[in-house]
Amino acid sequence: MSQYVWLIPLFPILAVLINGLFGRKYIRDKAHYLAVGSVGLSLLVAIGIFIEVAFLGGGGDYILYPWIFSGQLSVNVGFLVDPLSAIMLMVVCGVGFLIHVYSVGYMHGDGGYYRFFTYLNLFMFSMLILVLGDNYLVMFVGWEGVGLCSYLLIGFWFEKRSAADAGKKAFIVNRIGDAGFLLGIFLIFAHLGGLDYHTVFANAHNLSTGVATAITLCLFLGAMGKSAQLPLYVWLPDAMEGPTPVSALIHAATMVTAGVYMVARSNALFMMAPVSMATVALVGAATAIFAASIGLVQNDIKRVLAYSTVSQLGYMFLACGVGAFAAGIFHLMTHAFFKALLFLGSGSVIHGMSGEQDMRKMGGLRRHMPITFLTFAVATIAIAGIPPFAGFFSKDEILWQAFSSPHGHIGLWLIGAVAAGMTAFYMSRLVFMTFFGESRVDEHAAHHLHESPRNMTVPLSILAVLSVVGGWVGIPQALGGSNRIHAFLAPVLGGHGEAAAHGAVVHHPSAVAEYGLMLLSVAIALGGIGLAYQMYLRRPELPARLAQRFPGVYAALSNKYWVDEVYLYFIVNPIKRLTRSLWKFDANLVDGAVNGAGWLTLWNSFTSGRFDLSAVDGAVNGVGTLITAGGKAFRRLHTGLVQNYALAMFLGIFVLVSIYWLS
Repeated sequence: MSQYVWLIPLFPILAVLINGLFGRKYIRDKAHYLAVGSVGLSLLVAIGIFIEVAFLGGGGDYILYPWIFSGQLSVNVGFLVDPLSAIMLMVVCGVGFLIHVYSVGYMHGDGGYYRFFTYLNLFMFSMLILVLGDNYLVMFVGWEGVGLCSYLLIGFWFEKRSAADAGKKAFIVNRIGDAGFLLGIFLIFAHLGGLDYHTVFANAHNLSTGVATAITLCLFLGAMGKSAQLPLYVWLPDAMEGPTPVSALIHAATMVTAGVYMVARSNALFMMAPVSMATVALVGAATAIFAASIGLVQNDIKRVLAYSTVSQLGYMFLACGVGAFAAGIFHLMTHAFFKALLFLGSGSVIHGMSGEQDMRKMGGLRRHMPITFLTFAVATIAIAGIPPFAGFFSKDEILWQAFSSPHGHIGLWLIGAVAAGMTAFYMSRLVFMTFFGESRVDEHAAHHLHESPRNMTVPLSILAVLSVVGGWVGIPQALGGSNRIHAFLAPVLGGHGEAAAHGAVVHHPSAVAEYGLMLLSVAIALGGIGLAYQMYLRRPELPARLAQRFPGVYAALSNKYWVDEVYLYFIVNPIKRLTRSLWKFDANLVDGAVNGAGWLTLWNSFTSGRFDLSAVDGAVNGVGTLITAGGKAFRRLHTGLVQNYALAMFLGIFVLVSIYWLS
């Protein structure tokens, strides 16, 4: 079955070509048949491959065709099927299929219906190339592809200024990280002589610590941009301007996890660089608690989930940074289930509320939207880390590894535990403000309150089941499980000590500590839920009183620590001023310097802008003017009179015959 892996990205790209070329004129509101069907076929093939890898020991490296052969550089377009890519295939295709089905109901009646599904399928193709590629260059192609699709889908409603700006912001911020990723690829080739994973990982031990550190820090810079870590996280909260299915697919379940996947895939390189490992862990921990603190006071339902995503991605990097790569991938999988469910559930709420996203204008919705409420509650319990829901097993393992791993530290555990408590609080706050209490829905929206259609609620129900049982594949031995996901991923990620630590026998002293920390993490989560219950149901006046008592803290959190404003003042605006000055650069500046002109002459030359404005812009504008004038001139020849065309044909024939006889 693995030899047919090329079919998985093929189906979505065929749908892209058909819907993209013929959707506007011929297919229109039927575009979902191709889009959903293509992803469904990819899912079927992915399931077959996963079964083969998991139970039959299948897999391998499948070369499609030679791509680049130049000097020492030799790159094939090939797909690698192994346990890690098999899990990623199931996450991308499984969650992607459910979101495609959900989108049929959510996007119904939108003017860009065919265009939406074209972009969504293009994203699926790019993400599949990213996780299947057997070398860093193919991964980078998929990496850039999902970046492009993110720009297209965030700014899908481009007539809204905020959506268009959010798309540009995501694209530009990701370019910073992508530059680092590209430098890392260059360094890998320069020092290891190849880019395919087998060559790189087999020779990683030959790298010096300094070179390995340089390579991995560059790779991690790319991961920070794609997976929204400090300080490159600022694009993801604004990305909520896109349609809700986009938020669920790209910014919760798949694209933002690309950085985690890349770091885990490169574990052989990172294990050679202790400084890089510490950096990954510290950045992940800092991001987890930083984003969670902002989520405490946000009132836009999707923005709360956006900061939650940033925080949970920090958890995944914390796991990778302490060497628990399998735990990071485990949390990536469970997070895909409950976070996709949370975003789709928020979309169901927004759909029923006629577009309203402010939780202060909700309340009491559980009576009107029972399926949405129940599934949303399941996802909230899962992300809070309450057993036996999926999030408990993956989150608890990360906290345990942060505490017990040779690369861990009690400080990392403490930050993770506090962030977990914050997560339980703000997610419970979201549920209580949205579904409980007195209705604060305005009169117009109240008349249209309704449960979402079945093509939206069925995906919610399936994801709710996965949010419950999805973590059972990682039950540790200390709780009577066999931690199957670790054994499954061990050939790719190695144990790095985590299996032994997390699967210790009960009478071993580490098991006592594990039980204690497990109970403590559950108590912290229950404490966060209880605090939210007190503040938003029993004593709803408390939040306002606390905001008045601690106005500075509340202002910092509600304004997101003014990070965007700081970036705008110290980075964005100075760069814009510099580029504007360069745009106005005058050739007389160089001549003035050569001829010994004074500073005043140099400054006037610099700011006058005659060269760029008149020469460069003039040339570009002149081409357009020439074409426009030529078109107007030739348009006069098209009179619509048959006798004029006959005369022109006669003259043309006369000229051609004359040339023939005279030559």
